[in-house]
Amino acid sequence: MAIKLVALDLDDTLLDPGLKISAACAQAIREARAQGARITISTGRMFRSALPYAQQLRIDVPLITYQGAWVKNSLSGEILYNKPVPDMLAREIIQYFKAAGVHCHSYYDDQLVMESLSEEGRFYSQLAGVDIVLSNDLLGDLKHYDAMKIMAIIFDERLVLEMEQELRSKYGEKLHITRSKPYFLEVMHPLANKAKALEVVAGHYGIQRHEVMAVGDSYNDLEMIEWAGLGVAMGNACEAVKDAADFVSFSNEEEGVCEALRRFVLT
Repeated sequence: MAIKLVALDLDDTLLDPGLKISAACAQAIREARAQGARITISTGRMFRSALPYAQQLRIDVPLITYQGAWVKNSLSGEILYNKPVPDMLAREIIQYFKAAGVHCHSYYDDQLVMESLSEEGRFYSQLAGVDIVLSNDLLGDLKHYDAMKIMAIIFDERLVLEMEQELRSKYGEKLHITRSKPYFLEVMHPLANKAKALEVVAGHYGIQRHEVMAVGDSYNDLEMIEWAGLGVAMGNACEAVKDAADFVSFSNEEEGVCEALRRFVLT
């Protein structure tokens, strides 16, 4: 099976614990591109946060961002896919998180927007490498902006799971609800997931499903790992992702992306 398109998650996958791309992984990506494979990033991060890594790798492809809600070319700026949270549902989700007293933020016009500088907000801003835009009223802002996604950060895994279950039971097929880390609860448009976005990118290049490899580690990667012809889980992936994958590579600390590329693309 010749792999023509590779989708790489960022956090805990391509990025090491220091949020860097190792020299070995960068070299393997260059070799794969030289061999004719297209490499893209598929992340829950906002486009602004993912773009520096694409620029570092010098890849000119549509990037899958916001868990698949926004697919935009890293150089031309062409948008292939755009699925913000429907307005009325966005309002309900923000109100739900605010009523629960947990940190929540949204993304308006590719900006990280929140109402206060909470501990969780500062933590996320540092992780994403983007500045915080403060707003007096997230709900009021929806009159002027679409919400690409809405995210709660809760450093209590039991509470995260309870809220995830409650939202899933209430909204069912109306929204896509997932976790990118154990304490990141994220809400998107029902058609905003990495699998659908990856299908759009593959179709853009005329690439068939069996010619696609997807690499990830967390719950938000499940759909694309199951959709791709070859799904690869990192050694540090959660068990659900490992169970869904065709192959389990090394961890992100051991350059598992490099291993996967050399095993399945650079042959």
